Amino acid sequence: MSRRKPLIAIVGAGLGGLTVAATLRQAGFDVRIYEQASRFARVGAGIQMMPNSMKVLRKIGIEERVRHSAFQPYSHLNRVWDTGEVLRELPMPEDLFGAPYLCMHRGDLHEALLAAVPSDAIALHKKLVGLDESRSHVTLSFDDGTKAEADLVIGADGVHSIVRDLIVGPDEPIHKGRIAYRGIFPSARMGGVDVGPSRTKWWGVDRHIVIYYTKPDRSEIYLITSVPEPAEWLTRESWSTTGDVEELRAAYEGFHPDVRAVVEGCPSCHKWAILEREPLPSWSQGRVVLLGDSCHPMTPYMAQGAATAMEDAAVLTRCLVDVEGDDYRAAFARYEAHRKPRTARIQAISSANTWMKGGSDDTSWLYGYDAWNVPLDHEQVPSA
Repeated sequence: MSRRKPLIAIVGAGLGGLTVAATLRQAGFDVRIYEQASRFARVGAGIQMMPNSMKVLRKIGIEERVRHSAFQPYSHLNRVWDTGEVLRELPMPEDLFGAPYLCMHRGDLHEALLAAVPSDAIALHKKLVGLDESRSHVTLSFDDGTKAEADLVIGADGVHSIVRDLIVGPDEPIHKGRIAYRGIFPSARMGGVDVGPSRTKWWGVDRHIVIYYTKPDRSEIYLITSVPEPAEWLTRESWSTTGDVEELRAAYEGFHPDVRAVVEGCPSCHKWAILEREPLPSWSQGRVVLLGDSCHPMTPYMAQGAATAMEDAAVLTRCLVDVEGDDYRAAFARYEAHRKPRTARIQAISSANTWMKGGSDDTSWLYGYDAWNVPLDHEQVPSA
């Protein structure tokens, strides 16, 4: 970029927004984050951080903090819903892909990322309502009547991205008739049952459930599911909708005793529709660029939504650092050319919900990816 690094506005203070703020600040950029929420809530959900995303967190200096609050599974374990037969197991030692595989409470990860960004760089209660680009900058307008200016804008505002709607136009979600339950609770409620040292996905005929601990001492456990659901529920995409725990338990009637111990111990749950979107034709317009779920939202079946947003953050930062002069369009084009093939591939595999169900497909292209060191001018898609 030019001798004066640009001021960059980031819309959204979720995992992707905070990560790109941290990577950009580390590279010497001035950033401001605008978040529509009035406060940060500790969302009751677990999250898996794979080696590919942990490499991003390592570079911004929060790996050790995350390790202290996370559970480190022995493996990805895939089992048959009722008998427990192992379909496939992938042990995940740190030296396999050069970084740990961790499971944790989403709130703990968010707090760690918040610690990497100065509080005075974050403005809360700022819901974006407009973007007005001039020759030299972008003006952001918020619903409280205030405005802000920046040289560049990054839309990291998630699956319901206002930035995407403003620069690309609104899109329609794809309805495939599935919903997810999620619950997180003290594992002491399971009556002494220990579900083992791995992250386990139990594959049913038309549904699945993923179970893992979120604390190093196994004191907290998380479940997330995918089940068929009548059409009237298919427009609801909120993570905060309360679910019926009796419906959850009924949905997994007849499953293995380990699964039954978890769903019976779960005191409450949330429920949301799993809606999909097609890959966008373009991730940027002028001085505005998209990141994470705002440009490549995906189903949760590969646990790569947050991970790919974090990869985006590292690659976008590298592209902005590398360009000559103030040619941000070249940076955005390079970022998109590198990232789009990889994220589109992950979106498609995740949508099919076949990842690691069986067989011995190579996983190194996914978990071995290093966003800080991968060559940026080569397509990142494995051969079919």
